[in-house]
Amino acid sequence: MTPKNQQPQKRKKPMPSDTKLKTTLEIAGHQLKVSNLSKVFYSVTGFTKGHMLDYYIRIAPYLLPHLANRPLTMKRYPNGAQGKFFYQKECPSPRPDWVKTIPAWSGSNKRNINFCNAADLPTLVWAANLAALELHTSLSVAPAMNQPSLLVFDLDPGSPATIVDCAQVGLLLKEYFDKHKLQSFPKTSGSKGLQVYVPLNTPTNYETTKNFAQMIANRLQEKYPARIVANMKKTLRTGKVFIDWSQNDEHKTTVCVYSLRAKEHPSVSTPVTWEEVATAVEQNNPELLAFEATQVLDRTSKLGDLFSPVLTLKQKLPAIQ
Repeated sequence: MTPKNQQPQKRKKPMPSDTKLKTTLEIAGHQLKVSNLSKVFYSVTGFTKGHMLDYYIRIAPYLLPHLANRPLTMKRYPNGAQGKFFYQKECPSPRPDWVKTIPAWSGSNKRNINFCNAADLPTLVWAANLAALELHTSLSVAPAMNQPSLLVFDLDPGSPATIVDCAQVGLLLKEYFDKHKLQSFPKTSGSKGLQVYVPLNTPTNYETTKNFAQMIANRLQEKYPARIVANMKKTLRTGKVFIDWSQNDEHKTTVCVYSLRAKEHPSVSTPVTWEEVATAVEQNNPELLAFEATQVLDRTSKLGDLFSPVLTLKQKLPAIQ
């Protein structure tokens, strides 16, 4: 609030050079024009579009393998994380001839949608320059578009539940998969929740994975009705953790690991260890599962890509009993 005797200060308008600054980057032999580098994308921290591009360039060695050959849905924020956004599935045109696409059939549109394939650094930077702050990917790897390579559980806390409650549910999922000798991998959503991935990388289909995920979610709801809900109705989520099993769908996407999120701070969907998840529960501290861009860069330099096994580990789901 402004004191009574003090006139509110008018916010200075940025100089044209601040908002329209353009430069050219040479990336892997390609000349790429980028613009608006000083535009603030996260007002609380002063994190700019230039910082966003720098983050994506530096995280690229860890991020690109998770983007490659997966249809990319870009969530674009032209005016920053607190501004209006739109989802873009169709790869923008015109585009550089070196930007590759992945055709995927859309039943509702009765045609193929040509998604961007952000398999290399120039394409990633090109997408980031379009203010694609968030990167959302399919669970399929082209050309096997009808075959998920992953099973995912998206754990969403209903206030006043927090990510710590999600962590408790995540550990229950881990316990189940451990019993069936399957490895699972947690990551933060970069928002409120936690996500648990089970790599498959073996022939299966979405009907199988979706039914399996729903079965597990329902069983946990039956066993822990005061803590867990598997029903899609938002009114049932208060104080509980919603296990979103429906993400296991050919037409849905999940936020990609290492993607920035459009929150007050430049938070990132970050892979974590199960030990970190357990520690957050033991200490009841949600801050232990919150990471911003600079922290993630530090983590990867020390820990490497904790999510790398997701790309290659071959596993099969147990039979539903």
